[in-house]
Amino acid sequence: MQSTVDGFSYGLVTPVVAFLMACLGGALGLRCVTRPLVVTGSWRPGWLALGSGAIGSGIWTMHFIAMMGFTIESTPIHYDRLMTFASLAVAVLMVGIGIFIVGYRGATGTALFTGGTITGLGIASMHYLGMASMSLDGRLEYDTLTVAASVAIAMAAATAALWAAAQARGFLWSVGASAVMGLAVTGMHYTGMAALEVHVHGTADPATGESAAALLAPMMLGPLALLVLAGIVVLFDPLMVTGRPGPAPVEHKPGVPAHPRHHPSPPRPARLRPRARRPVERRTRTPQKR
Repeated sequence: MQSTVDGFSYGLVTPVVAFLMACLGGALGLRCVTRPLVVTGSWRPGWLALGSGAIGSGIWTMHFIAMMGFTIESTPIHYDRLMTFASLAVAVLMVGIGIFIVGYRGATGTALFTGGTITGLGIASMHYLGMASMSLDGRLEYDTLTVAASVAIAMAAATAALWAAAQARGFLWSVGASAVMGLAVTGMHYTGMAALEVHVHGTADPATGESAAALLAPMMLGPLALLVLAGIVVLFDPLMVTGRPGPAPVEHKPGVPAHPRHHPSPPRPARLRPRARRPVERRTRTPQKR
């Protein structure tokens, strides 16, 4: 029989918290992507890898926070630990491929389309693999058109977020990019949940696996720790906040103080005063007497 599905059993608490987590992961990750674009000589693979981990962890954390508010009438829900870990790995890997393409190729049309498509597919793959990790006394069915719409939302919004991050126009621009990334993840998630139908078997066999609270609470420590690490890096790097490169370093010469304020000012050349012109004496001729 078809059962009633409720994705908002805690009201707006889980959707709002899930959206904020997606925005946090997107903000930290996209700032890491911007860093090698504005600063020459940065270790690009390291920054892009940290950005991939932050965005993937934000996507995964958002999904399972939202799933804590997901209930099915007359049947408990459990999760398989191995497949849940696999969904996190898929999210980080596929998002990383898309980010590396944009990070090395730049904000060109081909790179944005390819990177955004792979990143969007990574978001969708993480979602549906996480849904497949559920164990319950029933069968899940999806509407094909709604699933396709959810994947298209993820791809389009991920492409827009990568494009905004590649512009490197400062902190406020990055905030907008992270909001777009948060909308991509949450929009894809709840659109995919709208495509779901559950048919409960009604048997007495309990579902195998672990409950959401017992499984997800300890498993979130790793992704949350990675988000905290990325946040510390962003916080203590001024270039990550401003999004603009700093002034070029001044080459130090031996015998000259390093600080420009301590440089002695060169003596000004003395101005030569113009010589005063002597008054010209005019001789007057006295008329001679005849």
